[in-house]
Amino acid sequence: KDSMASSIWWICHTLKICQNRKRKYSINTFKIMKAIQITAPSEMRVVEVEKPVLKSGEILLKIKYVGFCGSDLNTFLGKNPMVKLPIIPGHEVGAVIEEIGENVPEGFTKGMSVTLNPYTNCGNCASCRNGRVNACEHNETFGVQRNGSMCEYLALPWQKVIPAANISPRDCALIEPMSVGFHAVSRAMVTDIDTVLVIGCGMIGMGAIVRAALRGATVIAMDLDDEKLALAKRVGATYTINSKTEDVHARLMELTGGSGPDVVIEAVGSPVTYVMAVDEVAFTGRVVCIGYAKNEVAFQTKYFVQKELNICGSRNALPADFRGVINLLKKGNFPTDRLISKVVKPELALQAMQEWIEAPGKIFRILVEF
Repeated sequence: KDSMASSIWWICHTLKICQNRKRKYSINTFKIMKAIQITAPSEMRVVEVEKPVLKSGEILLKIKYVGFCGSDLNTFLGKNPMVKLPIIPGHEVGAVIEEIGENVPEGFTKGMSVTLNPYTNCGNCASCRNGRVNACEHNETFGVQRNGSMCEYLALPWQKVIPAANISPRDCALIEPMSVGFHAVSRAMVTDIDTVLVIGCGMIGMGAIVRAALRGATVIAMDLDDEKLALAKRVGATYTINSKTEDVHARLMELTGGSGPDVVIEAVGSPVTYVMAVDEVAFTGRVVCIGYAKNEVAFQTKYFVQKELNICGSRNALPADFRGVINLLKKGNFPTDRLISKVVKPELALQAMQEWIEAPGKIFRILVEF
């Protein structure tokens, strides 16, 4: 009997240990989530990281779609000096609310479709004191100076979560890049009496075209790709110029009665297009630079003075710019399908990035679906 009792005790004890281990394993698995990480130049992989724990004042997001942008491409190529590898990329987000923490104000509901403001601001620098928090001196953008959103879950302060009305999570991933173009138009103070040249018809350039057209301006879109130019015309451009096949200066003189465009928005970030913007803008015109050239740019500075130009930069976006894009998309008649080149699962993100490198001019946005 003693032997049998001892055997039964050991069996029960062993089963209890196995149960505890199983329970522990289950809990740990629940806390792990999938993420995409750029580990080194030209290296990207799917990794497992700890799922965020919701804190007071935060909202837990279930990430549905994240877009690859130009900064992610530069990070992958090893050309982004602001990034410290390894890093989780991504800041163009479509998500739904998974859980709401304590001390979050009303207006957020579980399952709500949202995007996010991926920039940080210190509150103390000159930009923040002037209310231009988008240009904070110490900004840390998701996926650049800090880990981004290419993962299954993200916990954020409620102030960074932007409700997106009836817009699908997929289309929410287009809001942030378009808002950057909207912001550039605001910086240019575009009105209905302006002729606006937008150089570059990528996602950000498209945002600038749309916003300038909504303000009543005559918009000229310029790019190297006829497909992008056709889409630019569909979303608001009055005229298009293929800078690869047409004489840009002659065409601009024809379209503007010899004066040049009142506003030029540079959305490429090339030394050639930077110089072109200054050369082609009208006297007393405005030049707004969104892209930044990786190499030094040589200007004929006499045009700065002779034309009495306003030249300014445009960085990120403000809440009003996000609202402007949301108001546009929630109408449901904007051709978002044309702006999405490909949707891939995390396991195919590396392949999609490599395809983008091989044909950069043909890609608007690649979305990763979680």
